[in-house]
Amino acid sequence: MNISRRGLFGAAGVAAGVAAATAAGAAVSSSAAVAGTVPAAATGRPVRTGADIAAGDKWRILSGRRVGVITNPTGVLDDFTSIVDDMIARGVDLRAVFGPEHGFRGTAQAGEAEETFTDPRTGVTVYDAYGATVTKLAGFFTTAAIDTVVFDIRDVGVRFYTYIWTMWTAMQAASQVGGLRFIVLDRPNPLGGRARGPVLQQGYTSGVGLLEISQQHGMTVGELARFFNATFMERAGQQKLTDLQVVKATGWHRQMVGPDQADRWIPPSPNMPTPQTATLYPGTGMVEATDWSEGRGTTRPFELIGAPYLDHRWAAALNARSLPGVQFREAYFTPISSKNQGKVCGGVQVHIIDAEKVDAIEVGTHMLVEARRIYPEFAWRGDGGRWIGLLTGSGRFQQQLEAGASAAEIIAAWQPELQRFRDDTEPHLLYGGPR
Repeated sequence: MNISRRGLFGAAGVAAGVAAATAAGAAVSSSAAVAGTVPAAATGRPVRTGADIAAGDKWRILSGRRVGVITNPTGVLDDFTSIVDDMIARGVDLRAVFGPEHGFRGTAQAGEAEETFTDPRTGVTVYDAYGATVTKLAGFFTTAAIDTVVFDIRDVGVRFYTYIWTMWTAMQAASQVGGLRFIVLDRPNPLGGRARGPVLQQGYTSGVGLLEISQQHGMTVGELARFFNATFMERAGQQKLTDLQVVKATGWHRQMVGPDQADRWIPPSPNMPTPQTATLYPGTGMVEATDWSEGRGTTRPFELIGAPYLDHRWAAALNARSLPGVQFREAYFTPISSKNQGKVCGGVQVHIIDAEKVDAIEVGTHMLVEARRIYPEFAWRGDGGRWIGLLTGSGRFQQQLEAGASAAEIIAAWQPELQRFRDDTEPHLLYGGPR
């Protein structure tokens, strides 16, 4: 299967300093290696992104290079200046920008992108990279005559969030063109560094999951790039990148979760307005596979969950389970767009009490199990459960749920593959803390 979020949403009518890392996994310095870098403590901020480190060094890493940047509104410096605007102002030879889902400037909704255009502010050509094949993206790189690809987007740490797959496609395209340098300006993972949930299995690849990683991958994009290059590049028929560099963030460790950077939060997509949304998304995102509203068309997407047939019994049953870090409030809402548009939905608002204790995928599993137990009206979104298979990475979740398995049994089933994933990714990690 090769299905993108754009294709599935369209069919369903749903709107809305430098650490060099080679393919061999070379050792990476634990501190920034860029000359002239200002220590994190001197800035008054505990965390500095890879972009801040590179810009603080006057973009010397890009000196003499012909540059193309993959970014979106989250690709900013500490003062919220776009890296593209800063590069242009500092004389970087920026030849092209490549926009992911939602676009470079963020004007598009879920499953959509900005068409190729000339950015009126900078005069740089912005190519539509969302859903582009390796060959098409390689063609963009060749047309733009670049020799360096820079990736800088805040990911939310979930397999079915598409930005990491734009990065993976770009890595293959860079390999196909040959001789291109690939630089990742790293950013903290807002979910922290712990991997959780089922691992994607062969036969369930799609635009929301192209490689065998866990549902909540627990890695930064820089770590993922190292893992992808070392593990999957040759299997995909490409040569490993020989000039892959990760500009590390400083001041971040794996125990830090979204609220630690709440004051710097820029919505990475229209329905990811807060760090709390991102914290719940790995689990409540599974609701997209049902006929319920996942809160799109409300001010609390992925926190407000409901359907016309859900009621107070669901919140009561979920609270009785005493799930760590969350509480459920009986809630009623009317989405102004997307599923159940204009209909009064009963359900819950998921409140985060302690973000460090939340395992969102376990929360989402309990929500689905309890709803199916209580409500005979429970239904998938019209595709027979195909979407839940793509989101969870196999047919097992649907099979167990429909067979009446408990949440504990469903969760137990993915533990062996999750541990293997943790072991496999360990050599490619750049930041300390538990997995």
